[in-house]
Amino acid sequence: RMPTRGQARTARRTARRPASFGPRSSRRSRTSGARTSASAVDAELDPSALRASADELADGHAVTVLPSEVALSPAEAAELLGLSRPFVVRLLDQGEIPSERLPRSRHRRVLLSDVLAFQAQRERRRTGRQRVAVAVEDAGLPC
Repeated sequence: RMPTRGQARTARRTARRPASFGPRSSRRSRTSGARTSASAVDAELDPSALRASADELADGHAVTVLPSEVALSPAEAAELLGLSRPFVVRLLDQGEIPSERLPRSRHRRVLLSDVLAFQAQRERRRTGRQRVAVAVEDAGLPC
């Protein structure tokens, strides 16, 4: 869901001042209407990360902040990577992305940190292939 103009304005204002994160009792936030939970964890966020998130919101992009220990379904991992679910399932079967099967179930879970590590590795490979292609082109070698 895309942020509203009001939410974008709030994000810009919020990025200019320090925020307080930590456990709260379950209540409605005055600014966003979102429900906060009593099980929230203390978090220290880099101010530049908050500003970048606010800038993304102001530009109309959605921002999600999750702990790296979050377990995702293969469908959620696929959506995050921009790949199809069947392809991600194949990667899980091949061990390219670590996953765990849930007890007494066919379902699996993938850690967000593993998905992000796979995404970074994939990006490094893409960059390397692009460098090789540019070097081949510059050298005038046939493709």
